[in-house]
Amino acid sequence: MDKWLTLEELTAYLKLSKTKLYGMAQRGEIPAAKIGSQWRFDREEIDAWMKSQGNK
Repeated sequence: MDKWLTLEELTAYLKLSKTKLYGMAQRGEIPAAKIGSQWRFDREEIDAWMKSQGNK
């Protein structure tokens, strides 16, 4: 498994729409890194973020 996910891979991983995730990344609501014009997501950070969302 890759450590870094593309937006498309994250869409499949979380089963959320690309538009929703793109907006969340732009607003800083989800852990993300922008490299040039492309977003990348650390799988471990995403997993930790998802677990923290259940506690709200």
